[in-house]
Amino acid sequence: QLQLVESGGGLVQPGGSLRLSCVGRMSSGYAVGWFRQAPGKEREGVACISPAGGTTDYSDSVKGRFTIWRDIAKDTVYLQMDSLKPEDTAKYYCRIVQRTPQDTCLLRPAFGSWGQGTQVTVSS
Repeated sequence: QLQLVESGGGLVQPGGSLRLSCVGRMSSGYAVGWFRQAPGKEREGVACISPAGGTTDYSDSVKGRFTIWRDIAKDTVYLQMDSLKPEDTAKYYCRIVQRTPQDTCLLRPAFGSWGQGTQVTVSS
């Protein structure tokens, strides 16, 4: 079963940056997405990238601040998070996500299960 491992979380001040990594033998055949869940809240999709990396999608809450990209040779998908806000505090997860016939990504989990995630805390 394909397993993805998240890393890169930490404590950062408001306005700061972090880069998350998602590693797994995902090759270029899968769309990948980042999700997050804050205490007491439902898990939400944050960003996703198409199998070849040509298209991306973001939630309105992070658009313009977060950037997703992938290094297919390294089997890694990154999430660069800039201008972080306290409301970005959450545990972040990556998953294989659904793809459209047009080869774009959807912020909906596909097969697999949730990993352990990586904690991001934005606080002064």
